[in-house]
Amino acid sequence: MFDFRYFTPTKVIFGKDTELQAAKLIREFGGNKVLIHYGGGSVIRSGLMKRVTDVLDDAGIEYVMLGGAVPNPRLGLVYEGIELCKKEKVDFLLAVGGGSAIDSAKAIGYGVANEGDVWDFYDYKRKAEACLPLGVILTIAATGSEMSDSSVITKEEGLVKRGYSSDFGRAKFAIMKPELTMTLPDYQTACGCADIMMHTMERYFTNGGNMELTDAIAEGLLRTVMKNALILVKEPKNYDARAEVMWAGSLSHNGLTGCGNDGGDWMTHKLEHELGGLYDVAHGAGLTAVWGSWARYVYKDCLPRFKRFAVNVMNVSASGTDEEIALTGIEAMEAFYRKIKMPTNLKELGVDATDEDLVEMAHKCAVGVSGSMGSARLLYEEDMLAIYRMSRG
Repeated sequence: MFDFRYFTPTKVIFGKDTELQAAKLIREFGGNKVLIHYGGGSVIRSGLMKRVTDVLDDAGIEYVMLGGAVPNPRLGLVYEGIELCKKEKVDFLLAVGGGSAIDSAKAIGYGVANEGDVWDFYDYKRKAEACLPLGVILTIAATGSEMSDSSVITKEEGLVKRGYSSDFGRAKFAIMKPELTMTLPDYQTACGCADIMMHTMERYFTNGGNMELTDAIAEGLLRTVMKNALILVKEPKNYDARAEVMWAGSLSHNGLTGCGNDGGDWMTHKLEHELGGLYDVAHGAGLTAVWGSWARYVYKDCLPRFKRFAVNVMNVSASGTDEEIALTGIEAMEAFYRKIKMPTNLKELGVDATDEDLVEMAHKCAVGVSGSMGSARLLYEEDMLAIYRMSRG
């Protein structure tokens, strides 16, 4: 077990009608003029936005609004938000939506609170020294950005997708109302469940330390998401299942499931970032499309973890060789993905990548991780290309 630092300052307000507490929470954390940042029209059509602005109006809190956050949120909109905040003298950000709106809001917060180009942080040229305070009203259980320190942005020029992590970007509060996720298309719900699981699995498959309690939490979280994801396939308005998945999404990415290890592997995410940047695919679906290939490429170098995963999460029999058990666990996970209609390769994802595309993605991926990355197995550009080729289907 390694020493660790665990920091989760976000105040969580979970349950029914919790969006009505938005004004009180903004005041609690010093907000006077707010930028409400959101994605498309669903938060307006559902009536959520009106309920939020009504409570802000009643509390006398001024606000301006900026919509347009999209999956794989764009740098151009971040720049627009930074200028709007400076012009309107905004002192608090409220992201209403899922990971895209939250990540975009975090980037806006970095851009307002620091001099220079905000992309420098995502390009790893310098570190943020502050961020405008941020609150969240969550509408999609997926990225865990509501409690995490991370934000992922896509730069339109060159279609470069990069993540940046800083404690300055952690939300002051997160309002979580499971009913808000009930109107999501089935595909988005499944993508969210896949993303939640991957945040835990990236921390789980490591050669760098382990902690029995952390492992048990991670395994329990994975089993819980799988159980409730299958319920939601048949009962999309099941409140308890929605609540379980929503809370799992936050716990999967606030650092809890990585306590005591080296921080995890994260190569599946890095591989998917290039898919999302080039093809604009849904993040969760991109993750499941490459995970099986990554797992088969690295499992021999991380065999005890893959065996434990197979037995404790996928309920695989412990009889047989360690390799047989590990491979059966990988196959079982892919079978689960298919049950929730998630792809297990690029063909199923709808991506017909040329070899030139794969070479380009592998190169961008290697650049994005400064040449190499991985804990289950250290991967270099040639390894990344091999996994992309394996994932074609």
